[in-house]
Amino acid sequence: MQDHFIHIKEVALKNNCPVCFNNDGLYLSFKQRIVNTKFYNSITREIKHELACKTCNSPIYPVQWTDDIEQVFEYHKKAFTPKKATVKLKTASWILIATLLLILVSIISLMLYQKL
Repeated sequence: MQDHFIHIKEVALKNNCPVCFNNDGLYLSFKQRIVNTKFYNSITREIKHELACKTCNSPIYPVQWTDDIEQVFEYHKKAFTPKKATVKLKTASWILIATLLLILVSIISLMLYQKL
């Protein structure tokens, strides 16, 4: 099972960085988890967010957030619409389902044939 996060949205913030105090480097990014297995691909509802400064190349943890940053984060969190959670079956799943159905139908038909 392989899972990873994909970027859904990245927003440049005009707040001061708590580390370097630059006004242009803060970026808030939202990511959504995707699970890939041998039998299916799935987009989950799990959302992850990261706040980082691209000027000083440092992540900004929630402990370091100012009230302004927190307000802007809450606004963008409400405005963010993630991708719909879906599950897509791969070819291996369909082959397995078809094989199981074929075996089930053959067992039922053999049982009915023996009763005649």
